[in-house]
Amino acid sequence: MTSAESTTIFTRSWSLYDLITEHNYMFHQEIYAGVGRLLGLREDVGRYRLLDLGCGNARFLAPCLQQSPPAIYEGVDLSEAALTEARGYLADLPGSGVTLTQGDLLEAVEVTSKTWDAIFTGFAVHHLSSADKARFFQAVGRCLAESGWLILVDVVREENQSREEYLDGYLKCMRDTWRKIPPDQLEEACMHVYDHDYPEYFSTLQEMAAASGLQASRIVNQYEQHQTLLFTRSSLP
Repeated sequence: MTSAESTTIFTRSWSLYDLITEHNYMFHQEIYAGVGRLLGLREDVGRYRLLDLGCGNARFLAPCLQQSPPAIYEGVDLSEAALTEARGYLADLPGSGVTLTQGDLLEAVEVTSKTWDAIFTGFAVHHLSSADKARFFQAVGRCLAESGWLILVDVVREENQSREEYLDGYLKCMRDTWRKIPPDQLEEACMHVYDHDYPEYFSTLQEMAAASGLQASRIVNQYEQHQTLLFTRSSLP
């Protein structure tokens, strides 16, 4: 399974994901409020370099960056429609050189020749296989600055919960509570989750990170299965 295959639903119809986030079914409002507070703790606000992998339209990250602007922002996503919207959301980012590239997030982080102070990814890494997640962390470990942060927003399984148990619960929640999504689009989203979501345990992600040189980690916030995770080489804010 490739990243391109797993995100076909959104490259074809970005409006579906926008509809999901508009009704806050995946806790974007709370999560990104926390991301904003986290970025505000950086001592190099205005000078740091941020790579956003699977950036989508940057609708929710853009306000965080307005408050704590990077010197350089680079966003990567497979959806050209999303990138077109992102150009609008990021247009007024103060003092930042903005680059948006259409491409696969795993390929992008593996080939980048730059060193990044912060790498952000939101609801994207769970589409990768376990082997590709390990590749992702290895690539991050290679290009992250010594005092850099990996901020990973994603769905995470409970310890010892099987993928099947996770899917049963998540799909039931979608069908029971995502009531403002048209039925045909809701079923499309459910099929996407069933076919392409492979969330890991936090402990598994910690092991992958540690093997890549990112020895410190913590859960920044958690809303049901949706978590914000921070990984660094040593000290944590």
